[in-house]
Formats: sequence, C-alpha cells, structure tokens
Amino acid sequence: MSTDEDWERRVAAAWAAIDEYDEESFRALIDGLAGELPDGHPVAAFERACAFDSTGRPDLAEPLYREALAGELPGERRRRAVIQLASTVRNLGRPQESIDLLTAEPDRASDHLNDAVSCVLALALTDAGREREAVSVAVGALARHLPRYQRSMAAYARALADPGA
Repeated sequence: MSTDEDWERRVAAAWAAIDEYDEESFRALIDGLAGELPDGHPVAAFERACAFDSTGRPDLAEPLYREALAGELPGERRRRAVIQLASTVRNLGRPQESIDLLTAEPDRASDHLNDAVSCVLALALTDAGREREAVSVAVGALARHLPRYQRSMAAYARALADPGA
C-alpha cells in the first residue's frame, strides 16, 4: 500500500505549514489529503492520528495510531507511529504502556529515530517514577553524540540503571 510522490509532497507541504492554520483547519487539511487514499489505508490513519496529536487531541489520535499499525504501516511511518503512540499513551496517563511499546522497539528496528525512542522512553520512565533509569536512557542516548567521553558517559549510563553492578 504505497502512496505517490505528488501526494507525499502535498502532505509534507501541509506539515511544513502547520503553524499557518488553526487546529481545526489543519486537521481538515490533513483529513482531506488522507481521504484521497483508499478506505482503510494505514497511511491515512497515521496522518490523521498525527494531525490530532499535533493539535492537542491525543485521545482521538490513539485509536488511529493503532489502526495504522494494525494495517501494516509501511516504512519509517511504522516506527514513527510506535514512537508517537507511546508518547500519546504517556500523555494520557499510561506511562507503563508507553514503556512497553518503546522497550520492544530496539528489537524491531534501528535507525535515525533511535534517539526519539530514547527521549520518549526517558519521559515515560520519569512519569512511572523511575527517574534513575530515565536519566540512564537519556545519558546513554546523548553519549553517542559527544565528541569525547562517549565511553565514560556510556558507563555512567549503565551504572545509573544498575547501581549494584
């Protein structure tokens, strides 16, 4: 279930212009674009979920993320949907569900979104009262980007997660 380049360009342009719209108008714009896809298309559900999420309606985004993921969402959008669903359920007061979604993710994929997985996981861990573990995840993610001290910071991150080791 793919989309064509013209449609992808128009969706990207809509997202680039999100700040030019009020919330309702932006959701209508994305809904119109999503409506160009066949009924039940997972990308349509994903784009609608993103629009609800980005305009302060995580309660309406959640079932659409689940629909998109159930529909075998293709490519990078699958990973984005997991990250965004995890963020959404965290915002809806279910941090453990967010943690469960994100801790399964490194086993499924590794790409340029790894740090986004780590950031949302750190937030969910904090919401679950697991602050040391959250800092460990954040420091571990940051360590990979440091020009020096990567090895030391990675060790500190492990020590935060398992102080007895």
